[in-house]
Amino acid sequence: MNRFLALFAFITLAAFLLILAFKVPSPDLVIIIVVTLGFVAYDFVTSSSNNRD
Repeated sequence: MNRFLALFAFITLAAFLLILAFKVPSPDLVIIIVVTLGFVAYDFVTSSSNNRD
């Protein structure tokens, strides 16, 4: 369930940022959006795993 909610949050954030990138196609903004989505994707992969320490 946690992975599903994290995936839903990631998709929602990505959709919002991609709409922003298409409406305001500034190269600097697109770079920031790509970096942000990369950080969020990395966090999703590393923190939503089923491995418990």
